[in-house]
Amino acid sequence: MQILPAGRHALLVELATAEEAEAFHAELLRRRAAQTLPPVREIVPGARTVLLDGVDDPRGLAAELIRWRIPPLTRADQDAIEIPVRYDGPDLADVAALWGVPEEQVAVVHSAAEFRVAFCGFAPGFGYLTGLGERHHVPRRSTPRTRVPAGAVALAGPYTGVYPRSSPGGWQLIGSTDVALWNPHREPAALFAPGTRVRFVPLREAS
Repeated sequence: MQILPAGRHALLVELATAEEAEAFHAELLRRRAAQTLPPVREIVPGARTVLLDGVDDPRGLAAELIRWRIPPLTRADQDAIEIPVRYDGPDLADVAALWGVPEEQVAVVHSAAEFRVAFCGFAPGFGYLTGLGERHHVPRRSTPRTRVPAGAVALAGPYTGVYPRSSPGGWQLIGSTDVALWNPHREPAALFAPGTRVRFVPLREAS
């Protein structure tokens, strides 16, 4: 863990791995919920960093963080949001080939994993979900699409994501969902937040 000042009232905590960053973020949330975390206005996770903003005593908090023992990340401390998916994406065959499995097995592997939102970004409502093992990581497409439809379920590197609105994108598209990831008339507007557990549920075609 490396702790860097970020202005007068913020700290940027750098972790060695994405897994350590997720575990550290989860520990921050647990301590804030238990009211044992010193005042922090915002906690913003990244791929391997966590930004703590609005800190009254950055030096004191930095000294305290160094002494923390971070427990391993658990994925059973809250109910998972279920996202129904049609596994019919245009890159399904390519992903199956990369995984070395039949196309229909992609849905089996993907829906068997339990995901967690590591951090959010790119577009309002877009979450970077971790949970697939390293052998199922896939590269981005060599040529990005100029338009990916809203609701597309996609893979890139270690992450799964769901496009909340139509936009350009270079991730591998394996399916689609009708769930609204971002709704400004809903509270909260974003369905996903850092730490949220997610499961993908295959939709069965009507006979």
